[in-house]
Amino acid sequence: MQRKTSSDELNFTRRQALGALAAAGLASAMPAFAQSGTVRFILPNATGSGVDAITRAAQPALQKALGATVIVDNQPGAGGIVGLQQLARSAPDGNTLSVVSNNVVIFPSVIKTLPFDMPGDFTPIAVVGATPMVMVVNPAKVPATNAKEFIALLKSKPGQLNFASGGTGTILHLASEMFLEEAGVTAKHIPYKGVGPMVTDLIGGQVEFGVAALPSVQSQIKAGQLRAIGVCAGQRTPAAPDIPTFVEQGLPNYTMEAWFAVIGPKGMSAAAVKKAHDAITAAFADPAVKETMAKQGNTINIGTPEQAQVAFRRELTKYAALVKKAGIEPQ
Repeated sequence: MQRKTSSDELNFTRRQALGALAAAGLASAMPAFAQSGTVRFILPNATGSGVDAITRAAQPALQKALGATVIVDNQPGAGGIVGLQQLARSAPDGNTLSVVSNNVVIFPSVIKTLPFDMPGDFTPIAVVGATPMVMVVNPAKVPATNAKEFIALLKSKPGQLNFASGGTGTILHLASEMFLEEAGVTAKHIPYKGVGPMVTDLIGGQVEFGVAALPSVQSQIKAGQLRAIGVCAGQRTPAAPDIPTFVEQGLPNYTMEAWFAVIGPKGMSAAAVKKAHDAITAAFADPAVKETMAKQGNTINIGTPEQAQVAFRRELTKYAALVKKAGIEPQ
């Protein structure tokens, strides 16, 4: 005998159906990565780089803000071009993003043929902040303790000392080239496949000096494995107040900044961009992340997606002029 359905059961069933329909409608309106459960951050930088340190410090807060598992995927090949190419080929659904340095706006001026257009093949989401850069030397190979002594050493050995970078055309390469140009000295460039190998060889003495983001060499400076000659910014950083700037050491025109930003593939929807931007804003406002950023010396000042678009275009022009001034030939 068929059981009669009560009015309470019927109302409950209707509520279930309406709830399911509402959930389906909400899901269709939300960016894809809110449903996926995983967001991958492709970093065109090696483990141990400044961008890597920043992203990993923010990773737990990003997971909370996105409501998804955040995977950090380091792809540093060809100075970062491999990772950027992978990002450009990714679906614009918000599941794949990247934290990048200003390397990305230098590449078009130093590399003749790129497998992507910058920024045309990407969606700038936010310029997040800036990180201090510092010139370091191997203390066993370089007796100099300040800029004056170091410049005198370079002048006494023209072209004989080697300087390292995370790759040809990176901000670290350009920062060293600009220093040499301002100081009127010469040295040989040794490019590495990322900051990690570069720092390893700096400590090992295979190369004498180089410029690095402060977060990537902070512990090595404190341990005495590397010696800081000067900060490349216009003023000292609170994270390392004992390291003088090059400006105060007699090079008034030598200042180089390193900024970092979040980008995605070309064609991201307005909703996906907003979701990512909101998550970045929330993550870097997290007290634990703010404390780590301060210890690393990073200054956080998150701009809008519209400001990021303008900044990328402006910085492309700026670095094209700096590359020309430094005499770096496109390769």
